Amino acid sequence: MVKKFFERFYVGFILFFLYAPIIILIILSFNSSKSRSKWGSFTFHWYKELFKNQSIMNALYTTLIIAFLSALIATLIGTAAAIAINSMKKTPRTIMIAITNIPMLNADIVTGISLMLLFVAMRYTLGFTSVLISHITFNIPYVILSVMPKLKQLNPHTFEAALDLGASPVYAFFKVIMPDIFPGVLTGFFLAFTMSLDDFVITHFTKGPEINTLSTKIYTEVRKGIKPEIYALSTLMFIAVLLLLVIINRRNADKKQPVRKI
Repeated sequence: MVKKFFERFYVGFILFFLYAPIIILIILSFNSSKSRSKWGSFTFHWYKELFKNQSIMNALYTTLIIAFLSALIATLIGTAAAIAINSMKKTPRTIMIAITNIPMLNADIVTGISLMLLFVAMRYTLGFTSVLISHITFNIPYVILSVMPKLKQLNPHTFEAALDLGASPVYAFFKVIMPDIFPGVLTGFFLAFTMSLDDFVITHFTKGPEINTLSTKIYTEVRKGIKPEIYALSTLMFIAVLLLLVIINRRNADKKQPVRKI
């Protein structure tokens, strides 16, 4: 009993420190007072002001567009790269996997400065496309990391059997290989989307003065004083992610339920 109590207390303690700041942020988003230490009254005023704030909405739109495009392109390139790496012999494959893992272990500030210096050396104007290229670059290793385990689980003879039965390599790939590795591809896409959505350091070094993502916009607001609209935006994003997780988990749970025989 004592052991079980301490186990539950430990889990509850960890969950408290993880979610207490988020709960406070949600509460503040409904506070009519701009003061974080004084409660005024319950209100939806800051949510209305959020959609009227053009600079924040532009930053949100830019963030979502960059996150989606970079995740999509990185998923295509990363999946192709993972297939190519998986087809290599053991030694080259080990070397390539180590090389693709380096960007994930490298500090973001090093990657950000390196990409900035590359764009400056190429005399490439910093702006939307420079941020997009940067996000694609650092997202590709995460896609490879997600797809590789699924490729290792494949039975290579199924692809060969499809070719022997008259299927073209492209048709056999989409009918035999893709269904098996699709969960890894989807995981890689969502991981890349999340990494791009959350990135600040690399975006800060590779963006131009005329573009802002949510992370850089919030950083600017912090120096001036955070507006309550940011609390409302963070609350909406948290709820959106929470609903997405519930839907995905519910879908996975329905798939795992055994089919009843009539």
